[in-house]
Amino acid sequence: MRLETERLVLRPWQNTDRDAFAAIVGDPHVMRYYTATRDRAAADAWIDQMIAGLEAGTSRFLAAERKADGQLIGLIGTAAINMELRGNPPEEIGWVLGGRYWGQGYAPEGALAHIADAWRRGLPELVAFTAAINAPSQRVMEKIGMTRDAEGDFLHPRIAENHQLRSHVLYRIANPAQS
Repeated sequence: MRLETERLVLRPWQNTDRDAFAAIVGDPHVMRYYTATRDRAAADAWIDQMIAGLEAGTSRFLAAERKADGQLIGLIGTAAINMELRGNPPEEIGWVLGGRYWGQGYAPEGALAHIADAWRRGLPELVAFTAAINAPSQRVMEKIGMTRDAEGDFLHPRIAENHQLRSHVLYRIANPAQS
């Protein structure tokens, strides 16, 4: 699977992505809304999981490469949801970009390409969720046309009680062809 936008190539992962991805997910500032940074082994395992998901058809989390210089800037994609969420949505959309690529519109640009792909595949909706304190990702969700489903906000089941990231917000976008 491969998607292209004006400035990005969204493509399957390659072994040459591993160093750059490890640097991105090893950065404490980038990962401040995750429970931990990832060391090299964990970053490699994450890439391996995304590759396996692509092969199994359960994930479309792709490497996001900048066309101008071929730099890996992070991941953007969709995947089947593996936990209970209000309304049982079929897939989530998400992104993790290196800090030096923030504020340049790459996350919304890549996410919109994935939304268009989801509609081509006939999905009725997509959701996104993040820690309630993650205002930057919530701004991206709003920029791509998602709206908050406050009734769907939840305590993340895989984050410890009393952890500052446990409270999550849920955003949705419906396929306009199925509304």
